[in-house]
Amino acid sequence: MKIIFDIIMNDNSFVPYIRIEVMAVQKKKERPDKYYSILNAAGTVFARLGLHKATIAQIAQEAGVADGTIYLYFKNKDDILYQFMSFKSDLFFESMGRAVQGSDTADVKLRNLILCHLTEFQQDRDMAIVFQSEVRYRRDIASKIKDISKIYFDLLTEIIEQGQNEGVLRQDLFMGLVKRFVLGAVEGVINTWVAADGKYDLVSMADPLMELYLNGIKAR
Repeated sequence: MKIIFDIIMNDNSFVPYIRIEVMAVQKKKERPDKYYSILNAAGTVFARLGLHKATIAQIAQEAGVADGTIYLYFKNKDDILYQFMSFKSDLFFESMGRAVQGSDTADVKLRNLILCHLTEFQQDRDMAIVFQSEVRYRRDIASKIKDISKIYFDLLTEIIEQGQNEGVLRQDLFMGLVKRFVLGAVEGVINTWVAADGKYDLVSMADPLMELYLNGIKAR
C-alpha cells in the first residue's frame, strides 16, 4: 500500500489531502487461491486456540490441505501470522480509504472512519481476536504495527485539520493527544466486544463514540 499526499483547494487555502492506494487486489492476483485459504484457516485457528497452542497440522486441516503444503508458502507459524496481518491490513485500509474519500465534511469523514473500523472488525471476528490478542503485543512485528498506526494517524490528521479549516473543530487541539484519544477509544470498544464474545452489535457503538469525540463529557 502507499500513501499519496495531494493538494486541494479548501476555502481559498491549500490543504494536504491523503489519498490511499492499496494494492491488495493486485497482490491477490499474484498468489494462488490456496495461499489465501491457508491464511483464512490460520486466522480461524489462531482465534480459537491462540498462536502458541495452534499447530501447522491444525491449520492445514482447517484449510483442507496437506501439512507440507503450508511450507510451500510460509516458513512457520510466525510467518503465517505476519502475512495474515499484512493481508488483512491491506484490505482494512482499502475499505477505510473508500469510506473517508466518499465523504465531504470532516465530521462525516470521522464518523465513516469509525463506522468502517468497527464494521470491518465485526464482519471478521477472527481478525479482531487475532489482532487484539496476538498481534499488537508482539515485539517481533512491532514495525508492522507502527506502519499500521501511522496510516491511521495520517488519516486522522487529515480529518482533524479539515475540521479546523471548516470551523467545526477547535484550533487549540493537541493533535497527538486527539489522535490517540480517537484510536484508543475505538480499540477499547473492540477489546470489550471481543471479550464479550461478540454478543452485541459492535457497529452500534459508532454514533456514541462520535458523540463523545465531538461533545465530550461536560454538561451542556
